Order: sequence, then C-alpha cells, then structure tokens
Amino acid sequence: MSLCLNLAITSFMLHKTIKTQRLGTYFVHLHTKQAVIIKMTLHDQFIKQIRDLFPDESSEMLNAIMTTDATVSIRVNAAKTKAMPQHAERVPWCNTGFYLPEREAFTFDPAFHSGLYYVQDASSMILDYIIRKFIDMPVKYLDLCAAPGGKSTTAAGALPEGSLLVCNEIVSQRANILKENIIKWGNPNCVVTNDDSANIGRLTHFFDVIAADVPCSGEGMFRKDPEAVTQWTPSLVEQCACRQRDIIDNVWNALKPGGLFIYSTCTFNRNENEDIVEYIIDTYGATPLNLDIPHEWNIHRGLGNLPECCRFLPHMTRGEGLFVCALRKPDGDIKPITAKSKDNRKKAAKNTLKIDDNVKRWLINDQYSFSQREDFIYAIDNRHLEAVSLLVSNLRSIYAGIGIASLKGKDIVPSQSLAMSSMLDKNRFNTAEIDYRDTIAFLRGESVSIDAPRGYTLLTHNVTPVCFAKQLGNRANNMYPKEWRIRSTHIPETEPGILKTI
Repeated sequence: MSLCLNLAITSFMLHKTIKTQRLGTYFVHLHTKQAVIIKMTLHDQFIKQIRDLFPDESSEMLNAIMTTDATVSIRVNAAKTKAMPQHAERVPWCNTGFYLPEREAFTFDPAFHSGLYYVQDASSMILDYIIRKFIDMPVKYLDLCAAPGGKSTTAAGALPEGSLLVCNEIVSQRANILKENIIKWGNPNCVVTNDDSANIGRLTHFFDVIAADVPCSGEGMFRKDPEAVTQWTPSLVEQCACRQRDIIDNVWNALKPGGLFIYSTCTFNRNENEDIVEYIIDTYGATPLNLDIPHEWNIHRGLGNLPECCRFLPHMTRGEGLFVCALRKPDGDIKPITAKSKDNRKKAAKNTLKIDDNVKRWLINDQYSFSQREDFIYAIDNRHLEAVSLLVSNLRSIYAGIGIASLKGKDIVPSQSLAMSSMLDKNRFNTAEIDYRDTIAFLRGESVSIDAPRGYTLLTHNVTPVCFAKQLGNRANNMYPKEWRIRSTHIPETEPGILKTI
C-alpha cells in the first residue's frame, strides 16, 4: 500500500465523524475503531451497460466514476438566514445552492443543526429549478419517497408561499430522520407521513404535484457509496424497475387531472429511467414537459425519443448521477375527497384546544389553529386545516404543522420544533446567547450553566435558536431531543463557520 494512502487513512481515522471516505479507487470505511479498506471494482455487466448506453463517451464516464471524487455542496435556507458560504461557487440551477471547496465538519457546525443549510448533492437541487418553472401558485405537493429530506427541503424553499408540503417515507426509521430534518428546516406548512403508496393513492385527486424520487439501483451514487457498488447486479435493476412501476400505479390516482408528476432516480440504466417514463406515458397518457435546460449547464438529455428527460453524468456535470423527468397528467374531472370516517372527524374536532393567549403569541402571526394529539400541541395554518385533517385521518402521520409544546401536568413545555420554526417569535421568551463550546455541549446533551432567570429559556448561538433549556437555579436542564444529539466525542478547536453574513 502506498505511503500516501497510509497517511490519508491515518488522517481519516483521526476525523472520526466521517464514516466513509473516497481515496482514489479505494473506499476507507470507519468501522468501530478500525479503518476497513475497500477496493472499488465495477461489475462487468455494469461496464457493458454504460458502453451500450453511451458509446461515444463511456470511457470518460467510467473513468470519472472510478477515479474522481464526489463534489461537496450545500443549500442555504433563505427563510432563516441571509448568510452565504464564503469561497464557494453557486450551483447554476439553484440560487441557494453552493459548491464547497472541500468537505467541512458539518457535524460540529451549530448552523447545520439549526437548519440554516442542508448538505445536498448539487444534482438533486435541479428540483428547485423545475418547481419554479412550472408552479406559480400555492399547491398541495407530495414528496412520495422523501427520506432523508433533501428534496423535501428543496421543495419547501421553492414552492409558492401558502403551499402545503406532504413528505412521506414508508420505512419507519428513515421517516424519523425525515421528520428531524423537516423540523430543523422550520417550514410551518409541512406534514410528515409514514405510509405505503397504496394508501396514499386512495386520496383521489388530492395533490396538485407529486414528486417521486423512487428507490433505485443507485448507480449514480457509486462514487461515494461502496455498498451501492458491491450490491449492484442486473437482477437488482429489474427488481427496482418492477417496484418503481408498482409505486407509480399505487399513487397515480392521488394526482389531480392536469397535475404535475416529477419522476427521478439516482441511477444510469435505461430500465429504471426512460423505460419507466415511457410506461407512464403509455399507461396513463401523461405528457413529458420540456425543461428548457440551458446548454451551458452540461446536463445530458434523455435517451431515445425522450429528449425532455435530463441526465446528470459525472464526467459532464458537477454532481452525482441523477435522472429526472417532469410529466403532465391529462386533464379531466376532479373528484371530491372526504375523510375516512365520521368517527375520525369527531376525534379531530374533539382535539381542538382553547389555548391561552400567551402560547398563541409564541408565533409571529395569528393565522394558526391549535390542536392536540396525545400530549402534544400543534399549530396548523388556517388555510390548510381541512387538508391536514384529512391527511391525519387517512394516513399514518407523525408530524404536522408546527409542533408547539408538550403537556406535562399543568405545565406547557415549549418544544424543539418550536425553537426551529421560522414562525417562532423569539421576543416572547427569555433568551441566552451561548458560545461555541457551550452550544456543542448542549447539542451533545450535556448540562451547562447559563445566565438566565428560572424557567424556560431559548438558547441562541450567533443569534440563531439552538434549543430550549429550563433554568433551575445553579444549572440548566437540557431539553435538546436525545435522538438528535451529537454522538462524537471529537470537538474541533474552532467553529467551522461555513456560513458568513455578507
């Protein structure tokens, strides 16, 4: 093994927050306290597939997959901050997206945990461009396969004000990660569900837009995911294509006539891309839409008779592999939707609260109604009350609107979701500005002394909310969610400071 590789592995071991790092044609995976070295070897059938699909540029493409590193990019939350990364280049198709010169210690950046930015591959940010091109009024938007939340938060930033965003993930563990990222982003008009596409499809003509970034064989992630490389087989491609058709069949009924369907994968083969788009066209009469992609973005067009589709290829575009196509559902009569049962409607009405005015003033405006689910209080935008009630009644929902507080006896305890919300009125709470080391301590679940009166205090760092704490006198009770805490014991000497006010 070369001296350079040994030195890189040593450096990697010291930086224990990174689980997998690409070193040329090797992956170094951190497993407990050992670095496992994995040689990148592409399947023969995958190589043949690329050569068949892209005969004139296959060598360049395969070389890019084998020898080049993935780019590092973030998307800034314009609803929360005007700060931007320094020494960064803007992503052409997303005004809030930026390429970073190198990977930063995101885990130890308070701005990351407060939802001021999201670490996302630049290719996926094309969704921002598509939404702004085709949607110019408030909509009900479904992100069908949403975890971990990159495309959902992209949609939250791009959709017209007053839109309702529904983010669904069928796998429970991933749905909880999605919920965390949605809460941190702070958009007040989101619902997170953990349900099957077949159940969502029963909501006849409910959504104006459905985005389906479907599970796929992951060929576009080979540069940064060693498991995707080792797990790939031709049979996996066929299994994924079959599953993708099933998902579309399940959910198509939930899209309104004339609605927008955005289909995407992070893979290269035709079976899961153009062939699926042709299936949607042939089966449901959908029309592919021209995205008018500027030539200088170097985004490859779709293959065959589908130039409307877009392909992000690693030797052409700064980003990982992605396929995307926007389609229009044929016009027709829209059928009305009703909740599942009268019992559910009565239950929802029974949970409407008369809450004291002090709690209502925790938000910066009064356009919200308050409801209770179990021991938790939510605030729902009045414009979406009926829609959210229907969703909660018919789907397995795990979060909706703004999580305001939990009820503990007669005590109303402000929640972390309130601290993260863009609708929070900070002036309604005692606040305490804490330095970088204390911020990291709180994010790790430790107790730290703060200068504040007894009771609930909003902790801020660089004037940005971090979390609530309950001041008990000589110490502050840490209220940061246990499942969100930083696990690493490594703390940088200096704050990353990725975002700077310009």
